Amino acid sequence: MFANRILSGMRPTGSLHLGHYHGVIKNWVELQTRHDCYFMVADWHALTTNYDEVAIIEKSIWEMVIDWLASGVDPEQATIFIQSKVPQHAELHLALSMVTPLGWLERVPTYKDQMDKLNHKDLATYGFLGYPLLQAADILVYKAGLVPVGEDQVPHIELTREVARRFNNLYGREPNFEELARAAVKKIGKAGKQFEQLRTRYLQDGDGEALLAARELLAASQNLGNSDRERLQGYLENKGKIILPESEALLTAASKMPGLDGNKMSKSYKNTITMRETPEEVSKKIRAMPTDPARVRRTDAGNPDKCPVWQLHEVYSGNDTKQWVKAGCTSAGIGCLECKQPVIEAVVREQQPMFERAEKYLANPNLVKEIVFEGCHKAELVARETMKEVREAMGLGY
Repeated sequence: MFANRILSGMRPTGSLHLGHYHGVIKNWVELQTRHDCYFMVADWHALTTNYDEVAIIEKSIWEMVIDWLASGVDPEQATIFIQSKVPQHAELHLALSMVTPLGWLERVPTYKDQMDKLNHKDLATYGFLGYPLLQAADILVYKAGLVPVGEDQVPHIELTREVARRFNNLYGREPNFEELARAAVKKIGKAGKQFEQLRTRYLQDGDGEALLAARELLAASQNLGNSDRERLQGYLENKGKIILPESEALLTAASKMPGLDGNKMSKSYKNTITMRETPEEVSKKIRAMPTDPARVRRTDAGNPDKCPVWQLHEVYSGNDTKQWVKAGCTSAGIGCLECKQPVIEAVVREQQPMFERAEKYLANPNLVKEIVFEGCHKAELVARETMKEVREAMGLGY
């Protein structure tokens, strides 16, 4: 496992809005400074629900990448790539489908939930049923140690872990595994004796601290190749070779970005502000927002807790501004348009650097394609190494 590696992605299904920025991309910008990040345009996933509306996908891919770059995702720090351009995603998905019980997919909570929410679509397809398995392949093909998700996506990570565990149990036991593992211990040098002691403490006494210490020792060793490291990961827990390591969920806070009507910002609710909305359009949309229905006239006092604009103040305004809004609204000291103006200014201020970063990419679309091409190449080199091990373990050769 690459403990510091992160895999995350988004489906290209239309323009990104400020809910995407606050819920996902802002977090990516922070993560890329501390982790080895792979950010994926999940175009195969877009087809799971939009297989009959493909015209939007191609255009959305490039618009979405520009939005990422405009938000501060840095191709010098993170790898940006397109899922379908790395064929190992589809290959590992197929390989995993050979060993994954159907019931595991049917019990994923979001399966029935999405079937109900999207009942206007024909989703009785394997692509839709199997998308959590494709998601597992996306993660496992990079041996990502961490996957940033919200609480509703944790079951998908648990499925990924179960699939990896089953695969390793089926294919990780090499005929001469013990001999190869003991040979790998010797390569650690003086730390090999300590590793064996920690392993014994864990296997005999269930000492969790010994397990963690042994894992840290393996991670710090400079003398091990990937195959030996994976053997020792399995040997440590009395398992076979860990071909596909189990990733961990990196829980992220749920997006608190409200839409223009007070509901969660979502394209399906038609209540969004896109990430690169013009200042004029931002002003027009926010000025048209509904407010506390009790304020029929300018002289009527209002209640900020019943006003969608207040939710935007919670995101964008400091304490002084919020106190000014509360005092002015409840006393009718300010009108609704006055209340909205600081939010307009804050949104425009947040978007200004996005416009500035996007300018060079809009002026030179080939620059975006070069970034993605290089990202796809780097991603494929990593994915190819994983598939070499998978194919050999399954008796397919390479």
